[in-house]
Formats: sequence, structure tokens, C-alpha cells
Amino acid sequence: MGEEILYTIAGLYLFSWLFQLFYYLYFMRLTPIKESNTENTPPLSVIICAKNEAQNLKQFIPLICKQDYKDFEVIVVNDCSTDDTEFELAQLKTQYKNLYYTSIPLSQQHHQGKKLAITLGIKAAKNEHLVFTDADCYPTSDQWLKEISSQFTEEKQIVIGYGRFEKKKSLFSLFLRYETFWHAVQYMGYALRGMPFMAVGRNMAYEKSLFLKNDVFKPYLNLASGDDDLFMRSCASKTNTAIQYTYNSQTVSIPPSNIGEWLNRKSRHLTTAPVYKAGVKLLLIFEPATRQIFWLLTLCSLFFPTFVSLTLALFIVRLAVMHVVLSKAAKAMGEKKIVWATILFDALIPMLIGSVWIINIFSAKKKKWK
Repeated sequence: MGEEILYTIAGLYLFSWLFQLFYYLYFMRLTPIKESNTENTPPLSVIICAKNEAQNLKQFIPLICKQDYKDFEVIVVNDCSTDDTEFELAQLKTQYKNLYYTSIPLSQQHHQGKKLAITLGIKAAKNEHLVFTDADCYPTSDQWLKEISSQFTEEKQIVIGYGRFEKKKSLFSLFLRYETFWHAVQYMGYALRGMPFMAVGRNMAYEKSLFLKNDVFKPYLNLASGDDDLFMRSCASKTNTAIQYTYNSQTVSIPPSNIGEWLNRKSRHLTTAPVYKAGVKLLLIFEPATRQIFWLLTLCSLFFPTFVSLTLALFIVRLAVMHVVLSKAAKAMGEKKIVWATILFDALIPMLIGSVWIINIFSAKKKKWK
């Protein structure tokens, strides 16, 4: 009986190790981005939904309106704000002729949240090619729109971009930046392998007709979040989706102020996980599960001298593979000196996200789209 248990544990450990290697080598390999096609400059509509973002709009809208791009408009949808958002937009409109805005009045009957704001923005857009970001984001350069639009082709109707968090001098900031980087390498890796399942609304682009044809939000009125993921679920395919992660194509977001705010955001985001396609859901469950099993059994093996050498060797191999793959991605994405944080957060991240997922199961009815 004792030997059977030992073999079962050993088998589970080896399976977890092999799955981790497979995951990093197969799903997290980023290929070089083709050079930007400066001739491919379709007219663009940049859509931003803002709710009580007066200060951020004042600071960041100029960086968007002054992009080095031939033909584009910026549309801001003021989503029931109660601060000075309306006033700031009116002031900015006098300075930037390519800026347009509309406002949704505060109403007790308004329950659709950001889904309604995005839909209004899309319908107001005069151009076919749409670029999305958030009010608390700014582009890394004035080449942002050129870099994102360079990935549009006759076949590629969706472009997944990278949105990083602003760097601060704190351990929490390092955690945010690493988790965001790791997550981006994950969903971009899936897209490269023909399994696009998500994007981030702070930096993505797609064709207007694709959204209108699929009536994206209608089946998901009960979900608390995920305008970006819901679009990907309805419209993305292995042939129509491109990625763009060069530094000049990125946006930078104001980070959450504390772990509680981050957990709340992550909780809202995870409400869309049940709508992912079955194959993606299975892999997304297996990855953190096998990672936790691997860490747990590695730590347990330290109490059994017979297994220490083997488990240490397996641990080093996995770490080396992770380092090679993530270092390549970090270099391509301009995320310097972030890969070393794997040692700090590799075991922590799946525990935190798993806890949020469990909490969501028991509090799904309390989630609201914000």
C-alpha cells in the first residue's frame, strides 16, 4: 500500500513537471513581430470609456490626440461620471479638433455599465478600424497608433496589444508588473498557436464591422466584466488575430494603489472565465494546478533525503526553461530586469488567483460591471 502511494505521488510529480515544461515551451514562445508597415495607415477611431476620470483625461488625452498618425479621431464616452469629467472634456475639445465626446446621463435604469459605453463609442466611430484604451492609460510613444495599425491586413481583423503598469519603487509594483507581463506572454502565446481567448481593453484594436456583425454583448448581459474577453470569445479565430508587443506599441496604466484593489479588479476579470472555450479553460486550469502541485511536492521532498537530488534537478530544469522563454519575451517587450521576479512570485500568483476564483463562485451575484 505504501509503495502504491509513493508511486502515485511520484507519477503526479513527474506529470506536473512535464506539463509545466510543455506549457512554457509550446504556449509561451513569442515569435518576432514583423516590421511595421508605415504604408498601412487606415483611418482610425480611438475609443475610450471614462467614468470619473477627469484628472487622468486632462493628463493623458493630449498624448493620444497628438499621435504621429495621418488620419484618426479620438472618441471619449463619459459613462455616468459624477466628477469634472464633462468639464475637462469640453476644455480639451477646444484644444484638439480630432477629439469628440458623448455622455451617458446618470440614471437608475442604467445597468449595462461599460458594455453600453463601448457600444455607443463604436457606433459613433466614423472609421472601420478601431483602437481601444482606458482613461487611466497613456501610450509609450507617439508611434503607438502606427505600431498597432501595422498589424492589420486583409486577413487580420483583430490586434492584441500589451498594456503594462507604471513602474513604482515597491515590492507590490514589481508584483503587478510581473503578473501583467506573465499573463500577457500567456495569452499572446495562445494567440500565436491559433487559440486566441483574451485581450486587454487598455490596448487592443479590431474592425467595427466584426463587432456589429456578431452582436457581441447580447448573450452576456449578466456578466460583471470582460468587454475585451467577450469580444474575443465571439469574434476571434486562429486566422483573424494578430499580436503586437513592441515597446512603441504599448500603453502604460496607472496601477492599483493596494493589493485589495488589485484583487477586486482580478475578481471582476475572472467572471468571464466560464465563457472561454473548453480547450482553453482546461489548459488554464491545468497550468496553475500543476504549478502548485510541483511546488508543494518539491518542498515536501526536502524532508526525504533520498529524493532531494532528483527533485532539485527537476526544479533547476524547469526554472532554466522558464528563464530562457521569459527572458526572450521580456527582451522583445522591453520589460528589463523583470524575469528574476519569477523566484518571488511563481508560487504566489496561482494561489492568489485560485483564491479569487473560489470567492467568485460564492459571490457571483454581487459582481457589478464598473
